[in-house]
Amino acid sequence: MTTSAGFARRPTPTTGLSYDERRAYLFLTPLAAVLMGIAVFPILYSFYVSLYSIKLTRPQRAPFVWLDNYVVVLSDPQFWGAVERTVIFSVIAVAAILVLALLVALLLNEEFPGRRVLSALLLIPWAIPYVANALMWKWILYQLDFIDTYMVWLGDADKTLALIANAFVWKEVPLAAILLLVGLKTIPADLYSAAKVDGANVVKRFLHVTLPALGPSFALVLIYETMMAIRHFDLFFILTEGGPGDASHVVAWRIYVETFRNLSFGTGAAMSYILALATLALSYVFIRALAQRVTT
Repeated sequence: MTTSAGFARRPTPTTGLSYDERRAYLFLTPLAAVLMGIAVFPILYSFYVSLYSIKLTRPQRAPFVWLDNYVVVLSDPQFWGAVERTVIFSVIAVAAILVLALLVALLLNEEFPGRRVLSALLLIPWAIPYVANALMWKWILYQLDFIDTYMVWLGDADKTLALIANAFVWKEVPLAAILLLVGLKTIPADLYSAAKVDGANVVKRFLHVTLPALGPSFALVLIYETMMAIRHFDLFFILTEGGPGDASHVVAWRIYVETFRNLSFGTGAAMSYILALATLALSYVFIRALAQRVTT
């Protein structure tokens, strides 16, 4: 086919990749290979391991047991005790993080002298590694002497989860506050002006303007912090090592004990997958609930 000027029109390709697309895929190939090696393969291999009865005490005998490892884990009373403690720890920690982070975000959203300095200082707990955070709180709890009667704080089974949650909250609040602060910055000032015109006081403006507008930010913080709390291990390992007794035996600690102390890699991998699926299910529920709220 020719144009009016007599030149042949080049046919438009309908299949195949362009030169730029081929180059893009070429440059992305090493990244994809790295991700497959360090992320996808371990996930698939751990599921493969969970289908075998693998114990390092008898490495030459690893029979294929299909889903028996999952049945063993789900029928273990100690596992369900760990689930209960994980739920208690997660509820305490996430609820405290949401409340404190909201208060900090509301404070930093106001104009006052030293706000920038306070914002910078807020990042310090978040920047501290979990190991250093745990060692710091362990030293603090052992050095407390503001009461007359000596108390082994981390040796009290009734207080252990709350004290570990305190250390977890101290580190996680800064990031949550920043996420909520970003949400506060996106709320149009016109909404507050209209609310003032309608006679809404500070409390009503907070309940009817600020909180609804922070819904997506709250959901993000809730999902992220819940996932972090459910699978958290570092503080339990350094502060109490699961003690006293089994007072801080959460699921993440049970996975460590089963895998690296009992050397039972099959049931340890099965427990890990159960924890991962539970976390995924909770995230799905939170996201669906938020989506339904937005659509309605």
